Amino acid sequence: MNMQFKEEFTMLWRSYFKDAELPITFYYTDNESHTELIKSSTAHRCVVKDLSRVRKGYSLCYDVDSIGCFGGRRYLGFAGKVTSQFEELFSSFLSCGIPGQIHGERYKKSPEIVKQWLGYSPQFEAPARFIVFKRWDRLQESDGPEVVIFFAQPDVLAGLFTLANFDEAEPNGVFAPFCAGCASVVQYPYLEGRSQHPRGVIGMFDISARPFLPKDVLTFSVPVNKFSRMVADMEESFLITDSWKRVQKKISSAR
Repeated sequence: MNMQFKEEFTMLWRSYFKDAELPITFYYTDNESHTELIKSSTAHRCVVKDLSRVRKGYSLCYDVDSIGCFGGRRYLGFAGKVTSQFEELFSSFLSCGIPGQIHGERYKKSPEIVKQWLGYSPQFEAPARFIVFKRWDRLQESDGPEVVIFFAQPDVLAGLFTLANFDEAEPNGVFAPFCAGCASVVQYPYLEGRSQHPRGVIGMFDISARPFLPKDVLTFSVPVNKFSRMVADMEESFLITDSWKRVQKKISSAR
């Protein structure tokens, strides 16, 4: 991590977003010494719930055995290929269920629609043994953040959304995919970082994840290659205008 860039962003964030919450980050590594590894778990363990600790300044590290939730393992890249049997069960779980066998979340109208949706959903394998989550101010020179994740209230989210679109001609520099909460902050923004046209991702619309979040918070996640452009643009963007100063006052009063 470039320590000069870290301090530059922190200074600009405090200048334009006042005391709004600092983002967290993640990266993949084969080095297990970056922070303490979460112990193996066979019980359901929600990654989104754990991220509330990272927001408070605790650093967390996971491997394939740390996550009890299959969805969490999949969307962090540790699950491997989905079998046809699992796809059948998951399609019922996400839709209407199977009476007496599987609870249905009813997030999709039918198992058939779930199967079609899965065809659009990206898959990836973690490029290393561990994934490390750290808050921005906890990053060290040895860290290599790949995605920056903001937990943001509406006015902060509006600023990030507008900044992400500042150097874009087409209107979709940010998008909001239908997906699990952990997919919206890990899988999608990570893959955006490897695309020719990286975008920001708005997330945490997942009804199952909402109980672990404040009522007025969503996420804005962005790969570091897009994030660095956003930081470079801050001092020539709308952030220096009177229009933003009026929003700034709302951000300060909300905190």
